[in-house]
Amino acid sequence: MPPAATTDAIWRPHVTVASVVSDGARYLMVEEEVNGRLAYNQPAGHLEDRERLVDAAVRETLEETGWTVQPTHLIGVHQWRSTEHGEGVIRFSFAARPLSHDPSRSLDTGIRRALWLSRAEIAVLGERLRSPLVLQSIDAWLAGARLPLDALHWLPESTTS
Repeated sequence: MPPAATTDAIWRPHVTVASVVSDGARYLMVEEEVNGRLAYNQPAGHLEDRERLVDAAVRETLEETGWTVQPTHLIGVHQWRSTEHGEGVIRFSFAARPLSHDPSRSLDTGIRRALWLSRAEIAVLGERLRSPLVLQSIDAWLAGARLPLDALHWLPESTTS
């Protein structure tokens, strides 16, 4: 007997990137409107088609904060199910150092402002954090999680078959 047909959709997790940008004991954060509430997050967003993970982290940080950054390490890869939309998320968290800021740059839709906060100030935000990955990424960085960027491999599309 053939297997029964299934109506389940193919599972496709959201692939996201985030930048943990530190300036001494302060971290670059964004205040954003999400589903009608204010939430706090690192500069973060979705990987775009044909984009390298490191380039996505640089792009998202610039778009959300006006800061140009240089990624220095991969902090970790986090897998979780979003409480916001209920779907699977694979998040690549990068450490980055700030290079320059363009205060006149328009920020992405929904981003209210970029701000620098200490780990203690971030922790007291509690439920206002966009996800538990915000503190998890900072704590991993503080604990010494530093993978080299060349641990990530990108194979560009070949022009030959």
